[in-house]
Amino acid sequence: MSTTPSTAVPSPAAPRAFSLSDLALVLVVIIWGTNYTVVKESLSAFPPMAFMALRFGLAAAAMAVVLHIREGWKPLPRATLLKLVVLGLVGNTVYQFCFVMGLAHTTAANSGMLASGTPVVTALLGAAIGVDRLRRPLAMGLLLAVPGMLLIVSARGPDLDASTRQGDFLILGASLCWALYTVGIRTIGPEVSALRITALSMLTGAPGVVLMGLPSVMALKVESISAGAWFGVVYSALIPLVLAYVVWSRSVQAVGSSRTAIYNSGTPVVAALTAWLVRGERPTWMQAVGALLVISGVLVSRRR
Repeated sequence: MSTTPSTAVPSPAAPRAFSLSDLALVLVVIIWGTNYTVVKESLSAFPPMAFMALRFGLAAAAMAVVLHIREGWKPLPRATLLKLVVLGLVGNTVYQFCFVMGLAHTTAANSGMLASGTPVVTALLGAAIGVDRLRRPLAMGLLLAVPGMLLIVSARGPDLDASTRQGDFLILGASLCWALYTVGIRTIGPEVSALRITALSMLTGAPGVVLMGLPSVMALKVESISAGAWFGVVYSALIPLVLAYVVWSRSVQAVGSSRTAIYNSGTPVVAALTAWLVRGERPTWMQAVGALLVISGVLVSRRR
C-alpha cells in the first residue's frame, strides 16, 4: 500500500543461491515497510490532502520521466487508453485518498498489517470475475487471512480508538481499490509493458489526486513546515513509488513471482517494527496474531 505494484512478467524458476536480485528485493521490502512510518511522520506536519497531492503529483511526474527514458511514448489503442483511465481513477485517485486519509487516522503498524492481505483479496476478485480459478490454496488462504484482518481491526489498545477504526476501514478500502486495479491490468494484453501500464495509470490518476488536494496545498504555510517533513514528501514519492517499483519489476524477472511473494510478506513485519521503534506503536497480541494469520494466508494462497 504500499504501495506494491503488480508486474505482468513471466515466472522463471527461482535461483537456488541468494543473488543480487534477492538482495534488491530485501531492500525494496524495507523501503515499502518503512514508508508507512515516513508518511505517518510527514502527516504530523502536512494536512493529509495536501500531502497526498504533493506526493503523488511528484511521483507521477517522475514515473513519466522513467517511462520516457526507458521506453518512450508509443500510441495505444483507444480501448486500452480508456481502460487505463478507469484503472488510474480506481488504482490511483481513489486508492491514494483511502491510503493517505486512512493512514492519517490509524497507526502505521495497522496500515502495514491490513494492507498485507491485498494479494488474497486480489486473488478472490480474480476468481469472482473469471480471471483466476478459486483453487484450494486460495480458499485456505482466505480462511486464514480474513480472520486475521478482523483481529487487527477489532484490537484494543492505548493507540486504538474510534478514529483508528475509521482509518482501518479506509486502509481496507485502499486494499480493495488496489485489488481491483491489479485484476484490471491483467485484462490488458502483454504488448503493453508493466512499466507503461503503471506510468500511464499514474498519469491518468494524478489529476484527480492533485485537484482534491489543491485547496489544501494553496492554504499551506510553507514557512512553518520543517525540512524533515518536506523530505518525507520527496522520499515517499520518489523512493517507494518510483525507484522501488523499477527495482522490484526487474528483480521479479530474475527470481520469479513466487519467490517475490514470499519476500513481500515481510513488508508488514518491517512496517510494524519501524512503527514500534520510531513511533512507539506497540502492537497488541491480537494485532500480532492477526498479522501472522494474514501473512500465512497470503503464503498459503500462492501455493501451486
